[in-house]
Amino acid sequence: MLINNLNILIGLEVHTQLTKLRSKLFCPTPADYRKSPPNTYVCPICLGLPGTLPVVNKKAVEYAIAVAKALNCEVSDKLVFVRKHYFYPDLPKNYQISQYIGPGFTAIARNGYVKIYADGKVKIIRIRRVNIEEDPGRIVYVGSIEISPYSLIDYNRSGIALLEIVTEPDMASPKEARAFLEKLIAILEYLGVTDPREEGAFRVDANISFEGFGRVEIKNIGSVKDVEKALTYEIIRQKKIIEQGGKVERETRHWNPSKGVTVSLRSKEYEEDYRYFPDPDLPPMKLDKSLIERISSALPELPDNRIARFTMQYGLDEYRASVLVLNKWLADFFEDAAKIYSNYKKLADLLITDFLRWINEYNLSPENFKATPLHIVKLLKLWDEGILSVKMVKEILPQIIKDGIDVESYVAASGYVKIIDKSYLHKIVEEVMKEHPKAVQDALSNPKAINYLIGLVMKKTGGKADPQITKEIIQEILSSIR
Repeated sequence: MLINNLNILIGLEVHTQLTKLRSKLFCPTPADYRKSPPNTYVCPICLGLPGTLPVVNKKAVEYAIAVAKALNCEVSDKLVFVRKHYFYPDLPKNYQISQYIGPGFTAIARNGYVKIYADGKVKIIRIRRVNIEEDPGRIVYVGSIEISPYSLIDYNRSGIALLEIVTEPDMASPKEARAFLEKLIAILEYLGVTDPREEGAFRVDANISFEGFGRVEIKNIGSVKDVEKALTYEIIRQKKIIEQGGKVERETRHWNPSKGVTVSLRSKEYEEDYRYFPDPDLPPMKLDKSLIERISSALPELPDNRIARFTMQYGLDEYRASVLVLNKWLADFFEDAAKIYSNYKKLADLLITDFLRWINEYNLSPENFKATPLHIVKLLKLWDEGILSVKMVKEILPQIIKDGIDVESYVAASGYVKIIDKSYLHKIVEEVMKEHPKAVQDALSNPKAINYLIGLVMKKTGGKADPQITKEIIQEILSSIR
């Protein structure tokens, strides 16, 4: 069976911890559990011991409302928690305090949307609901999940405040899923409610199917890149099954990033398997309209608004503005540099292409690279003044990022100066043309072949020849030959 014309349906369930909270969701136990010995950040409430009563963290509710408004959701007028029953070692109570939409209860928010850019097009991804829930504990395997002879449980994470953001199956490709997640992470960072770079703070369950066939869930994917890779693999796997006349089983699978494959874990549960019912220890709480309005009016400038402002204030096109804004630290860096440098497009291009590439190449975070906006502006001004060529700029930039060198001092000490002396360059050009007569003949018949001669001059001068002046000299000599 050929399935090239069948639609791919992708929906995501994103679980993000509210890492900016100081305590867990229903108890006063500190939330900063990372790098601590196992099972030390626990208390009778988050361990679910008999006789304990949960009390909701009000700040977590305020954060959830802020996220819901930023995702264009309708916020409920009441807060209702339910018990989601399933039996798994990381769940000390044998149920999870969560939220759901059903008779007598609802999620804190629903019916939102996020605008993404994918393949040069704008697309709307609908948000089905936003839930507040507690995080389970963490299962630790010896080796990988497939071969571990036993598992260990660390309950430090149990009870941490978590938001579950559930989309409709509106994404049609792994690339669109990645674009959505990058946009969502940007929104969360602008709100300041979470740091998705923290271990375990951002996890994704991806649901994928071909229209009319069984749906597969890939659990607990830990990064945006891995979501894209897991979905790509799963599309190929399901396609082969369908084309060979087989049946795609409704199941839950695990993504193995080291092998680049998904592996079967268990058959997929249905909603009724969880036996949702309102939590009797947490009666419904009214959410005043004034509280929602106060939180909504205090929202910071969000990515879409900042993109629009960048296009208006700095004259950037939407693509450049989007790349800058989706990395909040990069957008902040750009704006700091733009206060002292007015060629905004040139500044944006250097940051988006070379600067961001080296940050990723060195695996640096915004906190540990050495370059400042002033460093970058000095580099650009030396380029503008003709002292540095574009090749020199690209060579010096990585050292600025890694070591924070003073650009002007480094250029003076290293001899990184562009050659603009016409008489000297004329002599070099003549030498190159004498050494490469065939290249000269090619350039006489094909104007594009001039670039090869320019490259030879650049090589002979160690990349220091001014390419524009070099081109003019070559054209003059070729005209005289003609």
